[in-house]
Amino acid sequence: MSVSLTFPDGSIRSFDAGTTGRDVAESISKSLAKKAVAIALDGELRDLTDPVTDGRIEIVTRTDPRALELIRHDAAHVMAEAVQTLWPGTQVTIGPVIENGFYYDFKRVHPDTREDWPFTPDDLPKIEKKMKEIIQQNAAFTKEIWPRNKARDVFAEMGEGYKVELVDAIPEDQDLKIYRQGDWFDLCRGPHMASTGQIGSAFKLMKVAGAYWRGDSTRPMLTRIYGTAWAEQAELDNYLHILEEAEKRDHRKLGREMDLFHFQEEGPGVVFWHGKGWRMFQTLVSYMRRRLAGTYEEVNAPQVLDSSLWETSGHWGWYQENMFAVKSAHALTHPDDEDADNRVFALKPMNCPGHVQIFKHGLKSYRELPIRLAEFGNVHRYEPSGALHGLMRVRGFTQDDAHVFCTDEQLAAECLRINELILSVYHDFGFEEVVVKLSTRPEKRVGSDALWDRAESVMTDVLKTIEERSGGRIKTGILPGEGAFYGPKFEYTLKDAIGREWQCGTTQVDFNLPERFGAFYIDQNSEKKQPVMIHRAVCGSMERFLGILIENFAGHMPLWFAPVQVVVATITSDADDYGRQVAEDLREAGLHVETDFRNEKINYKIREHSLAKVPVIIVCGKREAEEKTVNIRRLGTQHQVSMSLAEALASLADEATPPDLKRKAVAKAAKAASA
Repeated sequence: MSVSLTFPDGSIRSFDAGTTGRDVAESISKSLAKKAVAIALDGELRDLTDPVTDGRIEIVTRTDPRALELIRHDAAHVMAEAVQTLWPGTQVTIGPVIENGFYYDFKRVHPDTREDWPFTPDDLPKIEKKMKEIIQQNAAFTKEIWPRNKARDVFAEMGEGYKVELVDAIPEDQDLKIYRQGDWFDLCRGPHMASTGQIGSAFKLMKVAGAYWRGDSTRPMLTRIYGTAWAEQAELDNYLHILEEAEKRDHRKLGREMDLFHFQEEGPGVVFWHGKGWRMFQTLVSYMRRRLAGTYEEVNAPQVLDSSLWETSGHWGWYQENMFAVKSAHALTHPDDEDADNRVFALKPMNCPGHVQIFKHGLKSYRELPIRLAEFGNVHRYEPSGALHGLMRVRGFTQDDAHVFCTDEQLAAECLRINELILSVYHDFGFEEVVVKLSTRPEKRVGSDALWDRAESVMTDVLKTIEERSGGRIKTGILPGEGAFYGPKFEYTLKDAIGREWQCGTTQVDFNLPERFGAFYIDQNSEKKQPVMIHRAVCGSMERFLGILIENFAGHMPLWFAPVQVVVATITSDADDYGRQVAEDLREAGLHVETDFRNEKINYKIREHSLAKVPVIIVCGKREAEEKTVNIRRLGTQHQVSMSLAEALASLADEATPPDLKRKAVAKAAKAASA
C-alpha cells in the first residue's frame, strides 16, 4: 500500500505507507531534512514524525512564516519546564500562542507557608537563563498517545490538579496527546518542532500578570507569565524597539502631557474631553464634514429608541449583550404605576437602523438614488472593563458613519467613490501604506447565495480596480469567511510610523436591514424595489482614530491639526506688549495661539511647551520688538530661525491651512488663471 504526495512544484511521488514527514524531507535532500521543523499536509501543520497520507505536502523550515507559531509554542513548553525545574511543586495550567508571543498560567505556593506565592518580574531573568540551558540541551520533542484514564492518574499523582480538571472535561473514550521534551511532558494538541534547539535564542519574557483560572473570577487566581519569541534576533530587537516606541507614544501618556482628556471611575469607558482635546476632536469632525460636503446629506438619528426597533433590525438578537438597555427612572422606581411607560429602550450602538427610518420617510424614486446619509453619531456599546483602553477601546464614541442607498447597478461605482474618499483622507494625515481586504461570506449569514454571489463578484472587481488605479501602491487581499452576517465588506488597514497596523475604514454591503424594515424605492417600471444598502466608515470611531493619530505623530501633530499651534513667549517684560501684538496678528490669521509672559527664564518656558508638544514657539525679546521680527523655534529642534513678523504670519498661516482647503484654494487659483 502506498501514499501519493503532491509537492509545491506540482510533481507527484509515491511513498510506502508509514513514511514520516522527516523521511519525505530526507528523500529530497539531507540538508532539507536538517532544516525541516514540520510538514504541512493539505495546509495543516503536523509533526515531522507523523506518517504522511495522500495530499499536498510542504516541508516547513524554520524560516517559513508558519514556523513562527511553532517556535512560540515550543518556547512556552520550555518556559513551563524551566519554572517547574526552578520551583518544584508549581502547577502548570494552559499555555497558548498569542499575537507576537505566548503565555503560561502557573499556580505556585510557598514551600514553607503553603500560601500563594505569585511570580514577580524579578523572577523572569532566572527563568530565561534556565530556558536557555534547556534549549542548549536540544532535547527531542516526542509525541505519545495516552488513554484518558492514564493521563488523569499520572497528573493526579504529580499533584497537577488543574491538569486533572482539563482531562476530566475530555470524553472517557478519547485518547490524549502528550508531548515530551527530555523528562518533562505536558498535555498538548501539538504540533511541535523536532527539538528544543530549534527554538533558538530570539526570545524574551515580558511581564507577569494575575489571571483567574478559566477566566472565572470565582476560581483561583494564577500567575500568567508572558513571553515573546521570534525566528531571528533582528526580529526580536525590532519588536522590542516597537514596544519601546509604542510606550513613548502611548496616547494616554501624551493625553496627560498635552492636557487633552482624562478618564475616571465614575464614567468607565467614556471620555472627559478637555478644551485642547475637544478642539482636536472638532477639527477632525470639521475636516470630515468638509470632505462630505456636496455628496452626503448629514442627518441625526435619535440616541434612544424602543427595543422593538432593535428587534426588527436583528441587533436585539445578534448584539444584545453589547447594548445598553434603559427604562425611565419613574418606571424603575414605581413598578406598580399603571400609567408609567414600562417600555425598554436602548442606547443606540450604531446609526444604521435610524438611517433606514430616515430613508423610508417619504416615497423615493430611482431617479433620487444614490442617497447618501452621513452622521457623526454618538453610540454606546458595552465593553468588558478589562478590555477598555484609553481612546482605543471605549463604551461611548462617535462614528463617522454613513449609509448609501443605491441600485444594484450603482454598487460598484459607489464602492469606488468611497474608496477614493477613504484613501484621500488617510493621505491627508500622512498614511500612505494601506491594505484593502475583501471579507467574504461567513458560515452564518442572511440572504440567498445568489445575492452573495452578485455582491462578492462586484466587490472582487472593485478590489482589482483599486489595486490597478493605485499602480500597485495599495495592497489588496481576501479574508475568506470574515464578512458580516449581512454582507461582504472591504476592510482598510493602515500602517503607522512605527509599523503597527490599524484597521479603520470599512465598506459593507447589507442585504439584511432594507429587507427587515421594508425599505424600497420606485423603479423605472413604477414597481417597488429594495435598495442596496452600503455601510461605510472612514475613521470608524473618531476617538480611536484620534488616538491613532496621537500615537502615530508621537504628539508632534501637523500644524493644521495641533490643538495649540503657536505659543508666543517673551524673554523680558519689555517685550510683552509686542508679544501681545504678535499673538493677536496670529489669531487674526486663523491660528490657535497661547501666550507666556511669566517671569520665568526662556529656556524653562521652551521646555514646558515642548513637553506639551506645541509645534511652534515664537520667542520675542526687546530687539525683536524694536525690529518687528520674531524667533521661531520648532518642536524637536534646538535652533531658532529669525524672520520678519510679516513673513512669519504668511508662512504659519499657510502651514496651518488644512490640506483639503489648500487643495481647494489651488484648484480655485488654477481655474481663475485659465479663465
